[in-house]
Amino acid sequence: MWPARAGVLFLLCAAAAVGLPAQTFTTMFSFDNTNGANPEAGLIQARNGNFYGTTFNGGANGAGTVFRVTPGGTLTTLHSFCSQKNCKDGKNPAAGLIEATNGGLYGTTALGGANGGGEVFQISPSGTLTTLYSFCPQNGCPDGEYPYAGLIQATDGDFYGTTTGGGVHGAAGTVFQITTTGTLTTLYSFCAKAICIDGKNPRAGLVEATNGDFYGTTVHGGTNGDSGTVFQIAPNRTLTTLYSFCATINCAAGAGANPYDGLVEGANGALYGTTTGGGVESDYGTVFQITQSGTLTTFLSFVGSNGAYPYAGLIRATDGNFYGTTEFGGANKKGTVFQMTPSGTLTTLYSFCAQTNCTDGDAPDAGLVQATDGNFYGTTEYGGANNVGVVFSLSVGLGPFIKTEPTAGQVGVAVDILGTHLTGATGVTFNGTAAGFTVKSSSEITTSVPVGATTGTVQVVTPGGTLSSNQPFRVLP
Repeated sequence: MWPARAGVLFLLCAAAAVGLPAQTFTTMFSFDNTNGANPEAGLIQARNGNFYGTTFNGGANGAGTVFRVTPGGTLTTLHSFCSQKNCKDGKNPAAGLIEATNGGLYGTTALGGANGGGEVFQISPSGTLTTLYSFCPQNGCPDGEYPYAGLIQATDGDFYGTTTGGGVHGAAGTVFQITTTGTLTTLYSFCAKAICIDGKNPRAGLVEATNGDFYGTTVHGGTNGDSGTVFQIAPNRTLTTLYSFCATINCAAGAGANPYDGLVEGANGALYGTTTGGGVESDYGTVFQITQSGTLTTFLSFVGSNGAYPYAGLIRATDGNFYGTTEFGGANKKGTVFQMTPSGTLTTLYSFCAQTNCTDGDAPDAGLVQATDGNFYGTTEYGGANNVGVVFSLSVGLGPFIKTEPTAGQVGVAVDILGTHLTGATGVTFNGTAAGFTVKSSSEITTSVPVGATTGTVQVVTPGGTLSSNQPFRVLP
């Protein structure tokens, strides 16, 4: 956990060019502790077009907040945690939010809740918060405690996540499933094998791959000196350790150690992630690819000048490249935003602290999100007008697109299409098959999977042109 710091909101625009793009910064909003402090997680873009996020500290009670910010930079604090006695409503959210198919926002707090072990909560876009589950109702916390990671909503409609501590084998962490009404099932408790060779202390959330299995990482455990693992867990709760990292430089072809964030699936079905330590040339961390069968390849090792310590994971953008952040390193040793091609070529897009007193930000701890306007959004913990962190937008010239919620479903299932400037849309297709639709707003269309649809790209015809989905929609049998 890094020291708590408040934040400032700013806009970063970078025109796509050969080599390093030119940057333009616009400060949009500065946190002042009363409205939030220390944003440790990134943002999400909701179907109403606004962005939502959390701060680890600050707010009315100093225990963190949930906030909404418009594209124009107007910020509203929706909830200040620890507003109930003994912080029963939660304390210190370390992860970001997700928007579920029912339109609600869901997240976790690392601490607080009825038992002090953290919680899962729902919050409406207008700010009404409901605690769905408080961890550690029993001695020893067999259900887990301290959910530092966020949630995902799987194709079955339930949420899945991890806890860093708790479980039936000591403070080693868990994988859990929770319904929208708050019924929690512990799927796996780590350290079930001798010396925790199955992994220990997952700090990141999960990803549901196209094969229906979940994949994640643990910070510690494994067979090589407590350096962490990559794991696969099937719907039947069977966990397989795919890879154990190794902290020693050059100790293995996949040198790297202690992955703090999760994985992203590439177009080729492989999974991509980062480690905060290890590497072929230094101990500054790596970017790796791992197949679903467990073959790991180190794509690049950070050396300081191109970044150091990537605590956040990657995202795959609409251009097919991967984008991420490093907390330190770069031209000014204060962190970077980078692009990596599928073959592993890295380009540093921005080095933070390029302005006097780091008013542009310092130490991006969280990852990026690509919004439907084509731009990337993220946060830094440090820097800004008050030296307490920023939220930023980065444009590299990618065009607008649409995304679907959910991203998979059977014929007839309801689908929300999210985008920008959707008013006046004249057509919706699922891999070429036309579908009926209703335009609800400039940022949302409702539809359903039409008869005859097959897996592929969803497209919307608008007055400004045809927009395509950022990933194929999977039509399930």
